[in-house]
Amino acid sequence: MTHTVHGAGIGTNWAGNHAYRALELVRPRTLEELSEVVARSGRVRAIGSRHSFSDLTDTSGTLVDLAGLPHGIRVDPDAGTVSVGSAVRYAELALALQEQGWALAAMASLPHISVAGAVATGTHGSGDRVRSLAAAVRALDVVGPDGEVRRLQRGEPDFDGSVVALGALGIVSRLELDVEPAYEMSQEVRTGLGWRDLERHFDDVTGAAYSVSIFTRSWEDVDQLWLKHRVGEERTADRFATVAASGTLHMLAGGSEQAVTAQGGVPGPWLDRLPHFRTQFTPSNGAELQSEYFVAREAALEAVAAVRHLAPALRHLLLVSELRTVAADDLWLSGAQGRDTVALHFTWVRDEPAVRRVVRRLEEVLLPLGARPHWGKVFEMDAGALAGAFPRLPDFVALRARVDPARVFGNDFLDRALGRA
Repeated sequence: MTHTVHGAGIGTNWAGNHAYRALELVRPRTLEELSEVVARSGRVRAIGSRHSFSDLTDTSGTLVDLAGLPHGIRVDPDAGTVSVGSAVRYAELALALQEQGWALAAMASLPHISVAGAVATGTHGSGDRVRSLAAAVRALDVVGPDGEVRRLQRGEPDFDGSVVALGALGIVSRLELDVEPAYEMSQEVRTGLGWRDLERHFDDVTGAAYSVSIFTRSWEDVDQLWLKHRVGEERTADRFATVAASGTLHMLAGGSEQAVTAQGGVPGPWLDRLPHFRTQFTPSNGAELQSEYFVAREAALEAVAAVRHLAPALRHLLLVSELRTVAADDLWLSGAQGRDTVALHFTWVRDEPAVRRVVRRLEEVLLPLGARPHWGKVFEMDAGALAGAFPRLPDFVALRARVDPARVFGNDFLDRALGRA
């Protein structure tokens, strides 16, 4: 039996900057209950770990919390895949995979987010050869506006448009992901990287480990360089005169060192090194906002220079920025669709009006460089600008018109991002 919460009792997103306006929140326990809810709802959306920083998952009708559906994490060793319920969080999935001798190729910095939500918004980890989390999807089970479940598989005509789909095509009930044999990693944090060395040797820096993150709190200095190595892979020599951190570092000033994954170059299982944060700790109280923009790799240094020029305007709002790389994929609404990508991430204080003013200034300098926003974070681009940034967006709009002509899964966010036509 579904459990229902009404109105103000639904609460807010993780950051606390959006209070959900849905009429009700329901928690189905079976796929059949989910199908019934969708079929009878004029407007409906799914909610995951509430980690979007906007009204992306909200609706004027019914919100569906999928956490009560069976998780059913099932590995197919012959196919090299895992089948997983959409509300499962990456931390839970990673632990189940490790116990069975399997692993994911990529994880986001935060393992507390839901699989379906991360996939739907194009969330990613880091690495020159590491693709987004959505690129690991081999198949999706999607509840359509009539309540029927359809299965989409890699290679089918609609698949590349249906993975990073913003919840606009239906409610994903289950996913099948690529996995690989479990591996070990080590993580080291280094300091002392100068901007000039980063600019001169950008490819060498981002290629120095399987996963690389470059942190700055001011855009005036590089504060930390996080290097995640797969055990057994050849390491690149440090040509940049950096210094190994003498102890565990958090990327945020004053952040708890207990919250971050093990550093110091000590090998350990992939799930305890690949994310930035430990599963058992909440890395923040959520009192922050985030923005992120993806640029083609060849435009990365120009984008960095443009942001650095704006550094004085960012300083009073910025907690930390992170530069990461993402390998190209074919998913229509992915930030890395069709191009190897550099992601510029911003963690802000929770002052939304001020942040949006700064974000508009960032977009003024980054949009001419072909920047695409992360769908789940704070951005100001309208439907016209987004259509210019994502070449396959018109194809996605046409796919949506065919799959959900009555806009059962529509909301204000999609009206702004895709247009009302």
